[in-house]
Amino acid sequence: MANRIVLNETSYHGKGAVQDIVTEVKKRCFKKALVVTDPDLIKFHVADNVTKLLDANGLAYEVYDKVKANPTVNVVKSGVEMFKSIGADYIIAIGGGSSIDTAKGIAIIVNNPEHADVKSLEGADVTKNKCVPIIAVPTTAGTAAEVTINYVITDEEKRRKFVCADCHDIPVVAIIDPDMMSSMPKGLTAATGMDALTHAIEGYITKGAWELTDMMHLKAIEIIARSLRAAVENDPKGREDMALGQYVAGMGFSNVGLGIVHSMAHPLGAFYDTPHGVANAVILPYVMEYNAPCTGEKYRDIAKAMGVQGTEAMSQEEYRKAAIDAVKKLSEDVGIPKTLHEIGVKEEDLKALSEFAFIDACTPGNPRDTSPEEICELYKKIY
Repeated sequence: MANRIVLNETSYHGKGAVQDIVTEVKKRCFKKALVVTDPDLIKFHVADNVTKLLDANGLAYEVYDKVKANPTVNVVKSGVEMFKSIGADYIIAIGGGSSIDTAKGIAIIVNNPEHADVKSLEGADVTKNKCVPIIAVPTTAGTAAEVTINYVITDEEKRRKFVCADCHDIPVVAIIDPDMMSSMPKGLTAATGMDALTHAIEGYITKGAWELTDMMHLKAIEIIARSLRAAVENDPKGREDMALGQYVAGMGFSNVGLGIVHSMAHPLGAFYDTPHGVANAVILPYVMEYNAPCTGEKYRDIAKAMGVQGTEAMSQEEYRKAAIDAVKKLSEDVGIPKTLHEIGVKEEDLKALSEFAFIDACTPGNPRDTSPEEICELYKKIY
């Protein structure tokens, strides 16, 4: 079976890249944008970096700012209604994964109205038509939603997140401008950065990994490991490197899948509205330990990419421990909590969380086959 790679048609990287939105809109002859973002990015004038450009160039748009963390079915539905009502023909998504995931849901449904219930989008490649064009402008360095074919929506009624993986939803243009990320507070920088590291590590060891994505993931681990601490301190070079590192991780994992770190993190967002990056960061080292027996020599490569010295002389047990310890140390240095209890998880929910995690779309990609019972034991260990 052939390996497939799906990426943006065009991406712009570096300080000032946001200016190229105007170039792309004019070149593609777009008429009116629905700008999808969240209330905080409006309140703190981050979205102004884009809307002022549109205003200055006479480009029509209206703003949909109802996005919230862990976006819901209803958020997507109301966005579809607004897109249609204003006569838009493309979307500019400004924000983290929540804004870009919302934009993907809206854009897919507009061109695939048979999926208007949103819930029927769950799964892989379920649509017939490419979504309306999206220009994605990330304001966090973590989810890489701007370059992936994945998006995650929360079904509030059933208290679960569902994953959609659809090559029809990828943004046509990604704008990776570190200046758009400079307003992130320390906690969000740390959480989204650890999310990016989780993408790179899980993508490197997933069952679907192959040489081309291995190259992307190892480089992403290297960039993130050397840059995240500086980015948390708002160092400009650290910010710029993290913007690139998270994008490179997205190039890889979007095409090969993830594992049970994400499977276990998704229910936490649905149950408690836990920030996705925090959930991943808390869970990651424990799942790395659980998966280690099924990873061959890959943890040697991870340890080396994390900056560990002398990996070539280490035994298998030593380099596996070194890789896990390096992840734990980075997580500790950027202020990530160590247990599920610290982030509000309730012990009485662990069994239900395990059942949702087991049926999550990311579970089949995990290098070690698992069960609801083994996932529950992991939750208990992290609790």
